[in-house]
Amino acid sequence: MAETLNYLMTPDAFYTLLQVIMIDLVLAGDNAIVIGLAAAGLPKEQRGKAILIGIIAATVLRILFAALTTQLLQIVGLLFAGGVLLLWVCWKMWRELRVQHREEENAVEALNEEDINKDGTVSGVAPRKTFAQAAWQIVLADLSMSLDNVLAVAGAAREHPEILIFGLVLSVALMGVAATFIAKLLHRYRWIAYVGLAIILYVALEMIYRGLLELAPVVNGVVNGG
Repeated sequence: MAETLNYLMTPDAFYTLLQVIMIDLVLAGDNAIVIGLAAAGLPKEQRGKAILIGIIAATVLRILFAALTTQLLQIVGLLFAGGVLLLWVCWKMWRELRVQHREEENAVEALNEEDINKDGTVSGVAPRKTFAQAAWQIVLADLSMSLDNVLAVAGAAREHPEILIFGLVLSVALMGVAATFIAKLLHRYRWIAYVGLAIILYVALEMIYRGLLELAPVVNGVVNGG
């Protein structure tokens, strides 16, 4: 135990741990807001069920992707590809952070069943989709965002197996237990999400750089062999 604590107190490990925690927090909250946006278009009696399906799906998908991604990143070339994919994630997050405030407010109200803006309604959006449409939209979003989450954690903590495992477990726990609370927190304090976005961008660029270093010998071998 003492040995583990000493290891975590080293500057590199501690910095990586903070990165992983922030990534998990922001992406769990982001995922929950997307679930809330999809559920906000449902009648009140169906919203809770849709949100529950979304959170369960996201939790299960994170477990499945965690088992695969950490192995796949050992293959030469996939670290670079993962970094490029994370750049796309950053672009998506940037666009989502700039979504109309009212839309996000409806999502958070739907998640928490709480009239945050005190307008007399919870998620004041007229029902405009079927339960099947909302559920399908939520599962597709979960599929993408769970992969994003696991990939970001694996990229950040690739050199630290203990922190990698902790980060993956934390991502599952946050999505399963605290996602709606985190979504509300990010809605209230948007700077947290921007800090998380900056960290994910840094991880993406570092993965691309390390991926290029991995690919360089292979490319040189092909060129010289040719």
